[in-house]
Amino acid sequence: MSGSTVSLKRKLAGAQDLEGVVRSMKALAASSIGQYEKSVLSLHEYYRTVELGLIACLRSSEANMLMAARQPSQGRKVGAVVFGSDQGLVGRFNEVLVDSAVNTLKACPGKLTHIWAVGERASSLLTDAALCPVSLLTVPSSVEAITPLVGELLIEIEAVRKRDDSWEVYVFHNQPQSGVIYQPVNSKLLPLDSTWEAKIGEKPWPTKMLPNLLDGVSVALEAFLREYLFVLLFQASAESLASENASRLAAMQRAEKNIDGILTNLNRTLHRIRQESIDEELFDVISGFEALTTQSPAKRV
Repeated sequence: MSGSTVSLKRKLAGAQDLEGVVRSMKALAASSIGQYEKSVLSLHEYYRTVELGLIACLRSSEANMLMAARQPSQGRKVGAVVFGSDQGLVGRFNEVLVDSAVNTLKACPGKLTHIWAVGERASSLLTDAALCPVSLLTVPSSVEAITPLVGELLIEIEAVRKRDDSWEVYVFHNQPQSGVIYQPVNSKLLPLDSTWEAKIGEKPWPTKMLPNLLDGVSVALEAFLREYLFVLLFQASAESLASENASRLAAMQRAEKNIDGILTNLNRTLHRIRQESIDEELFDVISGFEALTTQSPAKRV
């Protein structure tokens, strides 16, 4: 009986320690969601500024010639950026995303040539799908770390486009919804074709006069295009990180509920064993007392 009690106490201590870890991870995930959601909101204002710069540039005839020169050639190749996670305890965060990316990419016209996977777990799932070569990048650990990641992605994408301009690049990530819910989404990053140009160009300028481009259309247009791509990738990364922490928060909430149930059962079992032990000792005392009081007078003498 004592061995069972010691074993139960050990299990109780382990469950309590695990509950403390789960609560810490839950608090960390909840606080992380806020910082990534704030970064996405603040990015909207910057995106609007970049968009206004593009509108001003695309209204000039010189910009039309520059954009025409950027149009991709025939026989397009397809690339993708997939934002997953490095760490576990996120439920089916990576599986849902990779399944969506694989189904979408298989339906795309053109040859799938390369995938940039952000996160070891997403990279492993994509490699298992045997789609194409996969480059692994590290998931940012904070808002400040997103900028270096986006810069690295832009450099690599620009490098392959310089060798061959017939590239379509798609971005896949999980987007947070209400509460701890998220869903996989995708968008086309490149090419910035005539359809995209018409969509941006038809947006109204907020005043009656367009601004003057001091260094010429070419310099300004290239700068705004780089910032436009930067904003799209930064937003995808921040939304992915917010979704990852939302998924982790939901997983920790489920784990905390399960641990509470385990602790309740262990405490109930420990109390039952203790009560049984006390009952046995009382029965022994009573039995001994009854044995003494029922002895014959001769035996007592």
